[in-house]
Amino acid sequence: MSPEVLVERCQRAGIDCVAVSDHNGIEGALEVRRIAPFKVIVAEEVKTTEGEIIGFFLEENVRKGLTPEATVRAIHDQGGLVCVPHPFDRLRRSPLREEALLRIVADVDIIEAFNSRTTLRRDNERGERFAAEHAKAMSAGSDAHTPGEIGLAYVEMADFEGPEEFLAALEKGRIVARRASPLVHVFSSLAKVRSRLGRRPKPTAGAAA
Repeated sequence: MSPEVLVERCQRAGIDCVAVSDHNGIEGALEVRRIAPFKVIVAEEVKTTEGEIIGFFLEENVRKGLTPEATVRAIHDQGGLVCVPHPFDRLRRSPLREEALLRIVADVDIIEAFNSRTTLRRDNERGERFAAEHAKAMSAGSDAHTPGEIGLAYVEMADFEGPEEFLAALEKGRIVARRASPLVHVFSSLAKVRSRLGRRPKPTAGAAA
Protein backbone atom coordinates (compact mmCIF):
# COMPACT_ATOMS: atom_id res chain seq x y z
CA MET A 1 0.00 0.00 0.00
CA SER A 2 1.54 3.29 -1.11
CA PRO A 3 1.53 6.45 1.03
CA GLU A 4 -0.81 8.08 -1.49
CA VAL A 5 -3.34 5.25 -1.24
CA LEU A 6 -3.16 5.27 2.55
CA VAL A 7 -3.84 9.01 2.72
CA GLU A 8 -6.71 8.79 0.25
CA ARG A 9 -8.32 5.92 2.14
CA CYS A 10 -7.99 7.73 5.49
CA GLN A 11 -9.74 10.75 4.02
CA ARG A 12 -12.56 8.62 2.65
CA ALA A 13 -12.94 6.92 6.05
CA GLY A 14 -13.05 10.24 7.89
CA ILE A 15 -9.83 9.60 9.82
CA ASP A 16 -8.12 12.84 10.85
CA CYS A 17 -5.14 11.31 12.66
CA VAL A 18 -3.26 8.11 11.88
CA ALA A 19 -0.28 6.31 13.36
CA VAL A 20 1.78 4.73 10.59
CA SER A 21 3.97 1.88 11.76
CA ASP A 22 5.97 0.02 9.16
CA HIS A 23 8.08 -2.92 10.23
CA ASN A 24 11.62 -1.89 11.17
CA GLY A 25 11.65 1.52 9.52
CA ILE A 26 9.99 4.94 9.51
CA GLU A 27 10.61 6.02 5.92
CA GLY A 28 7.06 5.24 4.80
CA ALA A 29 5.58 7.01 7.82
CA LEU A 30 7.69 10.11 7.13
CA GLU A 31 6.41 10.18 3.55
CA VAL A 32 2.80 9.87 4.72
CA ARG A 33 3.37 12.74 7.12
CA ARG A 34 4.85 14.83 4.31
CA ILE A 35 1.87 14.46 1.99
CA ALA A 36 -1.08 14.06 4.38
CA PRO A 37 -3.40 17.02 5.09
CA PHE A 38 -4.10 15.58 8.55
CA LYS A 39 -2.08 14.67 11.64
CA VAL A 40 0.31 11.72 11.27
CA ILE A 41 2.14 9.97 14.10
CA VAL A 42 5.42 8.54 12.86
CA ALA A 43 5.80 5.08 14.37
CA GLU A 44 7.76 1.90 13.89
CA GLU A 45 7.00 -1.73 14.69
CA VAL A 46 10.38 -2.95 15.84
CA LYS A 47 11.43 -6.61 15.91
CA THR A 48 13.30 -7.17 19.15
CA THR A 49 15.06 -10.33 20.29
CA GLU A 50 11.83 -11.39 22.03
CA GLY A 51 9.02 -10.04 19.85
CA GLU A 52 7.61 -6.76 18.55
CA ILE A 53 7.38 -3.35 20.20
CA ILE A 54 5.99 -0.17 18.61
CA GLY A 55 7.48 3.25 19.12
CA PHE A 56 5.22 6.29 18.58
CA PHE A 57 6.45 9.83 17.85
CA LEU A 58 9.77 8.85 16.30
CA GLU A 59 12.12 10.86 14.10
CA GLU A 60 14.80 8.19 13.65
CA ASN A 61 14.72 4.45 13.01
CA VAL A 62 15.05 2.18 16.01
CA ARG A 63 17.42 -0.64 15.16
CA LYS A 64 15.87 -4.08 15.06
CA GLY A 65 17.40 -6.99 16.91
CA LEU A 66 17.91 -5.22 20.22
CA THR A 67 16.66 -6.61 23.50
CA PRO A 68 13.22 -5.40 24.63
CA GLU A 69 14.90 -3.29 27.32
CA ALA A 70 17.27 -1.63 24.84
CA THR A 71 14.41 -1.03 22.40
CA VAL A 72 12.35 0.69 25.08
CA ARG A 73 15.32 2.91 25.95
CA ALA A 74 15.89 3.79 22.29
CA ILE A 75 12.24 4.85 21.89
CA HIS A 76 12.18 6.89 25.09
CA ASP A 77 15.53 8.51 24.21
CA GLN A 78 13.73 10.07 21.21
CA GLY A 79 10.91 11.29 23.42
CA GLY A 80 8.65 8.61 21.99
CA LEU A 81 6.03 6.38 23.55
CA VAL A 82 6.32 2.62 23.93
CA CYS A 83 3.37 0.48 22.83
CA VAL A 84 3.11 -3.30 22.94
CA PRO A 85 1.00 -4.50 20.00
CA HIS A 86 -1.18 -7.66 19.93
CA PRO A 87 0.48 -8.86 23.17
CA PHE A 88 -1.32 -12.18 23.55
CA ASP A 89 -2.12 -13.18 19.95
CA ARG A 90 -1.62 -16.95 19.91
CA LEU A 91 -1.78 -17.21 16.11
CA ARG A 92 1.20 -14.93 15.42
CA ARG A 93 4.90 -15.52 15.74
CA SER A 94 5.66 -11.89 16.48
CA PRO A 95 4.09 -10.92 19.85
CA LEU A 96 6.42 -9.87 22.62
CA ARG A 97 7.05 -12.85 24.86
CA GLU A 98 5.06 -12.63 28.06
CA GLU A 99 8.12 -12.90 30.27
CA ALA A 100 9.70 -10.00 28.39
CA LEU A 101 6.50 -7.95 28.70
CA LEU A 102 6.49 -8.48 32.45
CA ARG A 103 10.14 -7.39 32.67
CA ILE A 104 9.53 -4.07 30.88
CA VAL A 105 5.92 -3.35 31.86
CA ALA A 106 6.89 -0.52 34.21
CA ASP A 107 8.38 1.35 31.23
CA VAL A 108 5.57 0.59 28.77
CA ASP A 109 3.25 3.51 28.01
CA ILE A 110 0.50 1.80 26.01
CA ILE A 111 -0.92 -1.70 25.60
CA GLU A 112 -2.85 -2.49 22.43
CA ALA A 113 -6.21 -3.65 23.77
CA PHE A 114 -7.69 -4.41 20.35
CA ASN A 115 -6.10 -5.39 17.05
CA SER A 116 -8.35 -5.99 14.06
CA ARG A 117 -6.09 -8.74 12.74
CA THR A 118 -6.15 -10.71 15.98
CA THR A 119 -8.42 -13.59 15.03
CA LEU A 120 -9.27 -14.96 18.47
CA ARG A 121 -11.48 -12.63 20.50
CA ARG A 122 -10.12 -13.88 23.81
CA ASP A 123 -6.60 -12.79 22.85
CA ASN A 124 -7.75 -9.19 22.47
CA GLU A 125 -9.72 -9.45 25.71
CA ARG A 126 -6.64 -10.66 27.54
CA GLY A 127 -4.70 -7.65 26.29
CA GLU A 128 -7.42 -5.34 27.56
CA ARG A 129 -7.41 -7.01 30.98
CA PHE A 130 -3.64 -6.83 31.19
CA ALA A 131 -3.69 -3.10 30.40
CA ALA A 132 -6.32 -2.48 33.07
CA GLU A 133 -4.48 -4.53 35.68
CA HIS A 134 -1.27 -2.58 35.08
CA ALA A 135 -2.95 0.84 34.69
CA LYS A 136 -1.73 1.34 31.13
CA ALA A 137 -3.34 3.42 28.40
CA MET A 138 -5.15 1.28 25.84
CA SER A 139 -4.88 1.62 22.09
CA ALA A 140 -6.67 -0.01 19.17
CA GLY A 141 -5.28 -0.57 15.71
CA SER A 142 -6.53 -1.78 12.38
CA ASP A 143 -3.03 -3.19 11.67
CA ALA A 144 -3.98 -2.46 8.08
CA HIS A 145 -1.96 -3.98 5.26
CA THR A 146 -4.63 -3.31 2.64
CA PRO A 147 -6.73 -0.17 1.99
CA GLY A 148 -9.99 -1.83 2.95
CA GLU A 149 -8.75 -2.53 6.48
CA ILE A 150 -8.04 1.11 7.31
CA GLY A 151 -10.49 2.39 9.90
CA LEU A 152 -11.64 -1.00 11.18
CA ALA A 153 -10.35 -0.10 14.63
CA TYR A 154 -9.55 3.28 16.10
CA VAL A 155 -9.81 5.42 19.21
CA GLU A 156 -12.10 8.44 19.42
CA MET A 157 -10.14 10.96 21.46
CA ALA A 158 -9.51 14.66 21.98
CA ASP A 159 -7.01 16.54 19.86
CA PHE A 160 -3.46 16.71 21.16
CA GLU A 161 -0.02 18.17 20.58
CA GLY A 162 2.91 15.91 21.27
CA PRO A 163 3.38 12.63 23.13
CA GLU A 164 2.29 13.75 26.60
CA GLU A 165 -1.02 15.22 25.44
CA PHE A 166 -1.56 12.20 23.19
CA LEU A 167 -1.17 9.82 26.13
CA ALA A 168 -3.54 11.87 28.30
CA ALA A 169 -6.13 11.99 25.51
CA LEU A 170 -5.74 8.27 24.79
CA GLU A 171 -6.45 7.39 28.42
CA LYS A 172 -9.83 9.14 28.11
CA GLY A 173 -10.58 7.88 24.61
CA ARG A 174 -13.22 5.45 23.38
CA ILE A 175 -12.19 2.38 21.42
CA VAL A 176 -14.18 1.53 18.29
CA ALA A 177 -13.36 -2.04 17.34
CA ARG A 178 -14.16 -4.25 14.37
CA ARG A 179 -12.31 -7.39 13.40
CA ALA A 180 -10.88 -7.96 9.96
CA SER A 181 -11.83 -10.96 7.88
CA PRO A 182 -9.47 -13.91 8.41
CA LEU A 183 -8.87 -13.74 4.65
CA VAL A 184 -6.64 -10.69 5.12
CA HIS A 185 -3.89 -13.02 6.31
CA VAL A 186 -4.05 -14.85 2.99
CA PHE A 187 -3.70 -11.56 1.11
CA SER A 188 -0.72 -10.59 3.28
CA SER A 189 1.00 -13.90 2.57
CA LEU A 190 0.52 -13.44 -1.16
CA ALA A 191 1.87 -9.89 -0.94
CA LYS A 192 5.01 -11.16 0.81
CA VAL A 193 5.58 -13.69 -1.96
CA ARG A 194 5.18 -11.01 -4.62
CA SER A 195 7.56 -8.73 -2.75
CA ARG A 196 10.21 -11.45 -2.59
CA LEU A 197 9.84 -11.96 -6.31
CA GLY A 198 10.55 -8.26 -6.88
CA ARG A 199 7.12 -7.42 -8.26
CA ARG A 200 6.05 -4.99 -5.59
CA PRO A 201 7.60 -1.93 -3.96
CA LYS A 202 8.12 -1.82 -0.20
CA PRO A 203 4.69 -1.45 1.42
CA THR A 204 3.54 1.16 3.88
CA ALA A 205 1.38 -0.28 6.64
CA GLY A 206 -1.02 1.98 8.49
CA ALA A 207 -2.71 1.65 11.82
CA ALA A 208 -5.52 3.98 12.83
CA ALA A 209 -5.12 5.29 16.35
